[in-house]
Amino acid sequence: MLEDISAALHQVAEMPRARKSLKAKPATLADVGRAVGVSAMSASAVLNGSRTSTRISPETRIRILEEAARLRYRPNAAARALNRRQMSTLGLAAVVDSGELNAYFLEILNGVLEAAGRFNQNITVFTLHDWNLDAGRLADFCDGRIDGLILVAPVISETKTDIVPAHTPFVSLHSNNPIPGVIDIESDEEAGAFEVVSHLIGLGHRDILHLSGPEGMQGTKRRLAGYQRALTAARLGKTAKNIEAGFSTESGRNALRAWMGKNAGGTLPTALFCANDAVALGCMEVLAQAGLRVPDDISIVGFDDTLAARTSTPQLTTLRQPLRQMGARAVELLIKPETAPQTKGELIVFPTQAIVRASTVRPPAKPVIVPRL
Repeated sequence: MLEDISAALHQVAEMPRARKSLKAKPATLADVGRAVGVSAMSASAVLNGSRTSTRISPETRIRILEEAARLRYRPNAAARALNRRQMSTLGLAAVVDSGELNAYFLEILNGVLEAAGRFNQNITVFTLHDWNLDAGRLADFCDGRIDGLILVAPVISETKTDIVPAHTPFVSLHSNNPIPGVIDIESDEEAGAFEVVSHLIGLGHRDILHLSGPEGMQGTKRRLAGYQRALTAARLGKTAKNIEAGFSTESGRNALRAWMGKNAGGTLPTALFCANDAVALGCMEVLAQAGLRVPDDISIVGFDDTLAARTSTPQLTTLRQPLRQMGARAVELLIKPETAPQTKGELIVFPTQAIVRASTVRPPAKPVIVPRL
């Protein structure tokens, strides 16, 4: 009796595993073919559109479709993609090296995903640690998994720009150096910086401190050039002041905190022009900790018009780069190469727009003293 009970309990215990095993085994073309009495190749010809020299009658086609539905057959997407030599998948490669949310990357990613949806494409994101150290991995990504690759803000030295494989199309956004054979999508950063600094000058600001991006970056150079051109146009060229702050919130905090430490007791600039929105937010944190009010004591402008600029308190005046549209254009160039410029390697430049919000007003009537931190 005990042996019978033990055997019954063992059978009950094994039942869920048996059902799970059946669920884990999907129907194959061979299963469909056997059910109908035809070869797996004939079943594939009907269900996947594969080529075959065997004539398949209308009646047999109907039976194959009926058995496929009964067995809940699902085509193997990878096999179909290999058959037509197209994966319907694009790659996106980027370096996200800070411990904070990268709003710039997310804006581009949103544009890429939106366009990928319109073209029935999937997106695979490849993460890199360092562009130059990991440049060789770009060729590894092009091993058949993707039909094209988008590089987000690649910083590849001019000596390594020949690592792009010829069999896979590439598009870059904000490439620091031209990559032979790769179309680069840019925004008019220099004109944008000129516009947003001119906005500050129009409000009456004459002492505008620029917190720039990392030295050696093309974006840093263009924004600095626009800042200097705006001051020169207003005959304020001699008042130009610039400190390197990087492109992250933390670097913005550190740069402004260090500047205030060196200039404690002196006069606070009436406005800050920051390398991007992340730097601007870092500066706003430091100013708030020091008891200074934005924009009453000092105005601030950013660059990019990311979600952070739209949700900060006060909302941030900034320079809008159409990052989502740029990401969408990158997808379009890979899917519809006929829309690309006639000359390979040519730039596609998007216009920018100053977005005025609550972080900029006229300068204070009296100079504000830099407090000790």
